[in-house]
Amino acid sequence: MARRDSRQPRRAVTVGVCPCGTGLPYGDCCGRLHSGEAQAPTAEALMRSRYAAFAVGDPDYLLHSWHSSTRPARLRLDPGQRWTGLEVVATEQGGLFDSTGTVQFRAHYRDGTGAGSMTERSRFVREDGRWVYLDVDRP
Repeated sequence: MARRDSRQPRRAVTVGVCPCGTGLPYGDCCGRLHSGEAQAPTAEALMRSRYAAFAVGDPDYLLHSWHSSTRPARLRLDPGQRWTGLEVVATEQGGLFDSTGTVQFRAHYRDGTGAGSMTERSRFVREDGRWVYLDVDRP
């Protein structure tokens, strides 16, 4: 597996617990994926790592984990938005032996206008053997 550079995320994690909600230390959880030391084994793990990348301010990881057919050329994160919690609502497929998966989640944030949340049903696929985010499932 090609290793990403070992740079630190742009926004320092102020607590040792990973923002993705597993309760594990960041360095033992999504930090390993963000640094390129490991790959997400499931679609849900990738979704959690992408949420954590938003929380720690790592747009490079977000682009790296985006499907090549839907990935934007650039991604600018809002520095005034702080992600404060993640709830996984449902998962369909996306396991170790699947090639597609869907994860519905609710992400909580704070910004200049106060607290809010967003709910999304994201689709994931394997590209070159690794899980990547494809798009939002719009019924």
